[in-house]
Amino acid sequence: MIDSGDSNDVVIVGAGPAGLTAALELQRHTGRRPVVLEADTQVGGISKTIEYRGNRMDLGGHRFFSKSDWVVDWWQQVLPIAAECVPAPASSDGGGAHWPFNSPTRIAPPGTQDAMLVRQRLSRILYRRKFYDYPISLSARTLLNLGAFQSAAIGASYARARILRRSPETTLEDFLINRFGERLYLTFFKSYTEKVWGVPCDEISAEWGAQRIKGLSISRALAHAARRLLPRAAAAQGTVETSLIERFLYPRLGPGQMWEVVARRVEQAGGAVHLGHKVTGIHRSGRRVVGVDVLDLASNTLRRVACGHLVSSMPIGELVRQLEPEADEVGAIARALPHRDFMTAGVLLRRLRGTGSGARADAPMPADNWIYVQEEDVKLGRIQVFNNWSPHLVRDPATIWLGLEYFCDAGDRLWSMGDGEFLDFAAAELQQIGLADRRDVLDGTVVRVPKAYPAYFGQYLHMQRVRDWLDDFDNVFAIGRNGMHRYNNQDHSMLAAREAVECIATGKRDRAALWAINTEEDYHEERAGTASGPREEAAGTRWHIGRGGQDRR
Repeated sequence: MIDSGDSNDVVIVGAGPAGLTAALELQRHTGRRPVVLEADTQVGGISKTIEYRGNRMDLGGHRFFSKSDWVVDWWQQVLPIAAECVPAPASSDGGGAHWPFNSPTRIAPPGTQDAMLVRQRLSRILYRRKFYDYPISLSARTLLNLGAFQSAAIGASYARARILRRSPETTLEDFLINRFGERLYLTFFKSYTEKVWGVPCDEISAEWGAQRIKGLSISRALAHAARRLLPRAAAAQGTVETSLIERFLYPRLGPGQMWEVVARRVEQAGGAVHLGHKVTGIHRSGRRVVGVDVLDLASNTLRRVACGHLVSSMPIGELVRQLEPEADEVGAIARALPHRDFMTAGVLLRRLRGTGSGARADAPMPADNWIYVQEEDVKLGRIQVFNNWSPHLVRDPATIWLGLEYFCDAGDRLWSMGDGEFLDFAAAELQQIGLADRRDVLDGTVVRVPKAYPAYFGQYLHMQRVRDWLDDFDNVFAIGRNGMHRYNNQDHSMLAAREAVECIATGKRDRAALWAINTEEDYHEERAGTASGPREEAAGTRWHIGRGGQDRR
């Protein structure tokens, strides 16, 4: 039962990574007992795990690693590393298995269900029915697949881009061509990026590239390729061996397991997590929020909840609407902030075909976590192979459990398909690109995720006005991916939550540190001890050419 009186010092909207991190940190460091309100029937937000007939789905793929040792250690406090995944200690002469994480390791007792696995990472691109490394690397396989003429043309195009840089760099197309050349941009960036976002690259802000791709370029890839030719002994300690891009942590039962355990801890410590409760109105007195209206979706009852601080991960447009800005311009911008929606078809198969390489070209089980579909003749964007994320996601290990990912807009043709029609459509596309036979499909389900990706075009260009207006409130903190309308990863959301907690605990008014999270320029740089500016995806020591931030959740 929600307390409708004055005792709700902190109300948190949303039980995803941002909201639940904020709740647990408030309890640990301030003794407060927050109330978490979540409209969904399960915790985790986009990081939840969907269960279907004994098989589990991860919505988008959540690799657990970060450049923040605080985040990595926080995860391990909740879900220690499974004992079977811990390597033998390295010997004094450098032999033995190398542990890829700098934070102190917490080991779960053998047989513990609530634990993290250490997983090997492999992602590839399917382009013109051939497989390429993802992110694109300057490997012999890449050059062989491209052919001598195309490889030379890409090199010449890059040289031209270095001499004739586009300035000012205002669009994502400008950003990508300046760093990779027009030929490579057209080959590996343009069509996929436009498939993801549904708009041309010359209509997307260059800020999105600066945030998601940052320091990557062909020159970085060339430097990495040269380093790989050196003897291993000549490489600096931590440059090759600690590459986090190749290994990551992953909860045994999927990402939702992390947040289910956190929610239990919040409640055990005296806090409250209310599922199926939607915030429908916010009440304020001047520049302070004093309460919220909460609709219990199961009973259709509405009550007002008093609060001293509001921490919100609801879409920022909805937050602003409920705060009823005096300036119509701010409200109009916030309401029109664009998003991209997401659908996953969970498909269970007997086998796949054509997913291996070399002698294993017809291997029934690919080694990939993700396969990026860079094929213009299908709508399919990416394929997850859940077996390779955790074997515990699949009920029958003799089957292959896939997530076929589509990017769309709520109400469009894809979104409006019935589940059966959409599953047939997805299975047909899987066959069209040569990866499976429709006759091998055993079962399937469909999950729709509205507002999965905050977009960087349209009214986003005026986002600063919305931020300035919100920051003028004494006791309102916007956190999380949709809460900040920023393409944050899971660890970014956690760090934003930590900063919000610090503001509440210390009375700090300045929100600059909160908004600065995930704006650093060296985000993809090589990991260096306790470097700040973490992310969930590829932030390791191998330099590759990125592709518009596709390696994401």
